[in-house]
Amino acid sequence: MTSGPPGRSREPPPGGGRPTAVKLRRTAFAAAALFLAAPVLASCGTESGDTADDPGGSSAANPMPTEVPAADGPVRTLNLATVMDTGTPELCVGPVAESYPPQCSGPPITNWVWDDHRQMFEQQGDVRWGTFAVTGTFDGTSVTVTDAIPGALYDPMMPTPTPTPSPATAYTQPELDAMAGVLGRDLPGAQGAYAAEGHVLVDVLYDDGSLQGWADEEYGENVVLVTSLLVNV
Repeated sequence: MTSGPPGRSREPPPGGGRPTAVKLRRTAFAAAALFLAAPVLASCGTESGDTADDPGGSSAANPMPTEVPAADGPVRTLNLATVMDTGTPELCVGPVAESYPPQCSGPPITNWVWDDHRQMFEQQGDVRWGTFAVTGTFDGTSVTVTDAIPGALYDPMMPTPTPTPSPATAYTQPELDAMAGVLGRDLPGAQGAYAAEGHVLVDVLYDDGSLQGWADEEYGENVVLVTSLLVNV
């Protein structure tokens, strides 16, 4: 009976040698178990039971409106507005960039004829514009004008001052700033928003009351004050 070639032993070296397939499988199983357990442990360590609300967003129970409402009857511009025509006449009720020609945008006007307003507008190349107090109808997308008074002939009525109501709910200034940023960007027809004295003031193209109603429900009454730049006649 032979014992194998001289100088070689059948016994593995104590505590060493090449790992077997069983050892490799055990190592892989242990690593997998640790990997799967890690998210559970992390979740247990960070769970607080509270969900932080973003004051600038809208809740799932009260989603923000997505469309500019249509007016049931005739409307007029709250202030003088710019009719801008770079190819299609538009009614700019919001900010106008002070350039020459000026720059602005708004809902298209379906029936504007510049020949009806001779010497009441300016022109640079193909661009025409002028300021008017406009009355007409608004379907949520476009304006049909029934009357337009040039700015030079417009005699505005002095508005009756209305006191600003006290906010019913207190928010911090950073929270109000966050709300203004979101509403000025996402509220349908928004023309701009800013936070001041505990309120967020938002100008919109048109509000039939539904945008203000949503804001009151979402943030509390008198926190967000929505101003419609087209008002019912």
